[in-house]
Amino acid sequence: MQAPSDLDEWYALSEAELPIAAAYEWAVRPACGAVVLFSGTIRDHAEGRSGVQHLTYEAYDEQVVARFTEIGDELRRRWPDTGRIVLLHRVGRLQVEESSVVAVVSAPHRAEAFEAARFAIDALKESAPIWKHEVWADGADWGTGSNDLRDPRSVGR
Repeated sequence: MQAPSDLDEWYALSEAELPIAAAYEWAVRPACGAVVLFSGTIRDHAEGRSGVQHLTYEAYDEQVVARFTEIGDELRRRWPDTGRIVLLHRVGRLQVEESSVVAVVSAPHRAEAFEAARFAIDALKESAPIWKHEVWADGADWGTGSNDLRDPRSVGR
């Protein structure tokens, strides 16, 4: 998974380990004094379920990057001084402690970098066609708490 050399957005879906350090380094810009990186990792429990062993992510591949693009467009509309945006998500089987998603935003100041990064991960979780299957000590099921996918423009409103 390679960062683009000619864009300020890096969006991808991959079976490979996410390049967290490279995503951070790529987001650093001379005009931006803040880089916020969120990495979602697989934890050993879920609501009402202990002993989570692994998760498997599936996605509607043809729509994920298009939805990431919509999220980035809305993010730039709300925070027009944003520098670079990274949205990366894994698919396939992931073990406890592995990173499943990375959202990185650079901006001139920390307040908008934090706000924009929070929006980016929230919008991804609420609008990207990605689903997880959980396996834990006493069973297996598709992730709980899922909702209908939303338009990124409605996130946070």
